[in-house]
Amino acid sequence: MKAHIWVTLKPTVLDPQGQTIQQALVSLGHTNVRDVRQGKFFVVELNGTSREEARQQVERIARDVLANPVLEEFRYEIID
Repeated sequence: MKAHIWVTLKPTVLDPQGQTIQQALVSLGHTNVRDVRQGKFFVVELNGTSREEARQQVERIARDVLANPVLEEFRYEIID
């Protein structure tokens, strides 16, 4: 079983890297790009757990290790 985990800055947190990417895109001619928010993506493989156990474990991993709860939020998807 795999989990896909996305960690992104909270909407209220300034994202200077996202702003830099957005400005670079505009300078390359992508003038319709209004905003960019950057983040992190993880693929975690789990051995021999039920879907519910996987969900609980992934949530703990994301909350305790992958995301800074002050600045970031996360979402995940369990893949069979």
